[in-house]
Amino acid sequence: MSSLKRSKTEADSLFNRAHWCFPHLSLDVGDLNTNKNLKMDLFNSALGKNITFVRPAYFIISGFIGIPNVMYYYIFLFFVYVISVVGNTVVMTVIYLDHNLWTPKYIVVFNLAFTDLFGTTALVPKVLDLFLFNNNHISYSDCLTFLFFCYVTLSMQVLNLIALSYDRLIAITYPLHYQVRVTHRFMFSLIASFWLFAIAVCLTAVGLLTRLSFCKSSVVVNSYFCDHGQIYRQACNDKTPTSVFSRFLMVILLWLPLSFILGTYVCIIIALTRVATAQERVKALKTCTGHISLVAIYFIPILITYTLGGNIHPNSRIINLSLTSVFPPMLNPIVYVLQTQEIKTILRKLLKITKQ
Repeated sequence: MSSLKRSKTEADSLFNRAHWCFPHLSLDVGDLNTNKNLKMDLFNSALGKNITFVRPAYFIISGFIGIPNVMYYYIFLFFVYVISVVGNTVVMTVIYLDHNLWTPKYIVVFNLAFTDLFGTTALVPKVLDLFLFNNNHISYSDCLTFLFFCYVTLSMQVLNLIALSYDRLIAITYPLHYQVRVTHRFMFSLIASFWLFAIAVCLTAVGLLTRLSFCKSSVVVNSYFCDHGQIYRQACNDKTPTSVFSRFLMVILLWLPLSFILGTYVCIIIALTRVATAQERVKALKTCTGHISLVAIYFIPILITYTLGGNIHPNSRIINLSLTSVFPPMLNPIVYVLQTQEIKTILRKLLKITKQ
């Protein structure tokens, strides 16, 4: 008899907790049959049958906290966005118009410019809408869509750097085999596989978010966009799969790419030590300066943010991540225009033709 009472008490306790976390399940206190039916539904949900996920109608993107005149920062992001759009459009146009640049290396450069253009266009206009026009409430579905496109482009930026590092590795360490190993078909296949991989990974991340329940009626995201980590940590059901997958993403999209890129440059340095003259070494390294600049621009702010982790102030985290999202797309075309002789030569020709 005592065990029955204890079981009833535990069931009531479970029901009360579940009802707090699932407010949409209305309960008529006077209706005992409804009470029993709801308990049975919760019991079936615990067994994996007819599981209901509680999703907020919208998320609140907090942005900066306690900073006066913060609107000027978003205006600054707007001008960075304009420069990025112009610069990447110029790089894509130059590569498209000059058939001499239709090489495997510049296929990757074109894809990098396209990724930067697409990524900043997906991010910056929405951020400006959120904070300059006080529309910081974003619906659940719009937030996940926003998150998906932002993370796909961020992933592709890293994967493009891997493709460029592989191109430099083969060009310097195996110059006689470069035309055979790095072909147009190989590079198109590599970029297509990278796009499919990035889309599949980000779809999985979004799919896992849809399996989370949020007990609060309004979920505040302490970031400047729909940040994956800031969202899933506020779920009130089991978020272990999402947490594990988030760490997996950190490994395959941050640490593994960085390790691969550093490894390629170790191989390049070893290969250059075997070159006879210092002049040849300098000439070979000059072909890598653009790529090294891109790697430093992208990875240094991210490593600072994720190394400090919870010790970094939310406002500092937002500044770091927002600049990481918009500065590389702005600087990438500048780096390639200033440090790549082929693009500079073709730009001079185009400007001369335009003047004539």
